[in-house]
Amino acid sequence: MKKRAWKKRIKDACIEVGTYKPSFDSVITSLAEILESRDQVRKYYEDSGAKPIVMRTNKGGHTNMEKNPILVIYDDMNNTAMSYWKELGLTPKGLKAIDEKAMRGTKKGSTLGEALRDLGI
Repeated sequence: MKKRAWKKRIKDACIEVGTYKPSFDSVITSLAEILESRDQVRKYYEDSGAKPIVMRTNKGGHTNMEKNPILVIYDDMNNTAMSYWKELGLTPKGLKAIDEKAMRGTKKGSTLGEALRDLGI
C-alpha cells in the first residue's frame, strides 16, 4: 500500500477510536512511511522466493542456515510500526493507556477536597 493510502487508513482509524488530533499528523505520516517501506520489503521477500531460511557461507568457508535477512528487516519495521500504532491508541493496550490518561485528567474530586485545596489545607 502506498504512503497516502496508509495515512488515510491510520487517520480514519484514529478518528474512529477517538484519538485523532491534528497535532498527530506528523506521527501518522511517519507511520505511513514505515508501513509503505515494510510493504515493499514484504513484496521483495515474496518476489525472491519467500524463503524463511537461507544458507550463508561465513568467512571460514562454512555454510550455515540462518533466518532470511529480509525477514529480519521486515520484523524490525513491523515492531517499529507497532510502537507507533500503540502511541496513537490503535491497539487495545495503547487505547487503554490513552483512556486512563484522559480519565485521570478529567477526574473530579470531592467538593470538600476542592475547598480545602483552595484554602491551602
